[in-house]
Amino acid sequence: MTVRFASMDDLPAILDIEQASHFHPWPESVLRRYLAKEKTCWVLESNNLVVAYAVNTLIAGEAELLMIAVSPKQQGKGFGRQLMLAIYQYLQQQQAEQWFLDVRESNEKAIHLYESLGFAQAGVRPNYYPTANGNEDALLYALAITSDD
Repeated sequence: MTVRFASMDDLPAILDIEQASHFHPWPESVLRRYLAKEKTCWVLESNNLVVAYAVNTLIAGEAELLMIAVSPKQQGKGFGRQLMLAIYQYLQQQQAEQWFLDVRESNEKAIHLYESLGFAQAGVRPNYYPTANGNEDALLYALAITSDD
């Protein structure tokens, strides 16, 4: 298993994961824009195949996880946790202070993962995510990043 920064060559695999994982997937243009930004997109490879990816920004000591997805066929194997831990280590090295994310209130597996990693709910964005029947709330989570010393 390998975690690394993504390149434009990873776009087809990332697009496949994105479209298979989300009701309202990001368009290719958005993914291309993030892939063009250095040290923003991550992939996790297993057996030389990209099985998960994440988009994470870091500005002025504050990091934000904008997207994380694991191929539906590969879920439940700890790949999301491995990807999050690798990003956390990178954020420590970069001396980030806070890490933020939002998650659909119905995404219990992701909420469990984030809370097990130490994230705590910090707020709610009402009706943020589109659903088949309207919208659902986004739960905002935050984690203080501790020094590696």
